Parts: sequence; structure tokens; C-alpha cells
Amino acid sequence: MDYEIDDLDRGIIKALSMDGRMAFKEIAGRLNVTEKTIRLRYKSLVENKILEVVGVVNPITLGLKSGAIIQIKVGPHSISKVIELLKKIKGVRYITLTSGEYPLLVQTTTKSRRNHRDDQQIKSNSRNYPL
Repeated sequence: MDYEIDDLDRGIIKALSMDGRMAFKEIAGRLNVTEKTIRLRYKSLVENKILEVVGVVNPITLGLKSGAIIQIKVGPHSISKVIELLKKIKGVRYITLTSGEYPLLVQTTTKSRRNHRDDQQIKSNSRNYPL
């Protein structure tokens, strides 16, 4: 990647991190540059894959009121297989690869605490892979 961010780029990223829908005009005012400058920099940040525009869903508004974070101990040769299995489980929201004793961190959401059967499925499936 040849693109290097500067203070102006950092300012744009910071403003959009606080409010992803902030108008370019408002960002320009805060950073003392023209709206056109912000628009061009934003376009460059997106094209260079430094900034990605995504929608984040609030799970509570979808009725998913209960969640769990599960650490999974799995051997390095089994990580890919376990990740593929986790992707198939409906309640899995995020799968994160970490370092340390538990290389996988999984976030799940369900409608209620009673619906954490998927968490039990995660625990059962992960036991089948060697450490």
C-alpha cells in the first residue's frame, strides 16, 4: 500500500468514527479545509481501503437481547476448520483470531438466555479438534 495517511486524513477518520453520517461540510468546518478537500480525501481513503463504509446493526433492535463471548482453545492446525464450522451457526456474530491460550474468540447473540443452545453446540464441536 503506497498511500500514507496524514493529520487531515486522521481528522476525517476521527470525525467519521464519532458519527459515520457526519456531513462533509461539517467535517470541513471542523478541520478548516474546503468541503471539496474532504470529499476528495474521503474518496482516496475508501479507494485505498483505509476507510470502509459499513452499516452496524444494533442487535437489541432485532430482538437479540442476550449474548455471550466464548473463548475456544483449539490447535493451530484445526483453527480454519473450526472457523468454518462456527460460520454455519446462526447465533454467531463475530469470530476473532487472537493470540494466547484461547486462539478463537466468538461472540454470539440470541433472543433470550434460554436460547443459548448454539453456545453449547460451539463447545461440543470445538472439543472434537486436537490442541
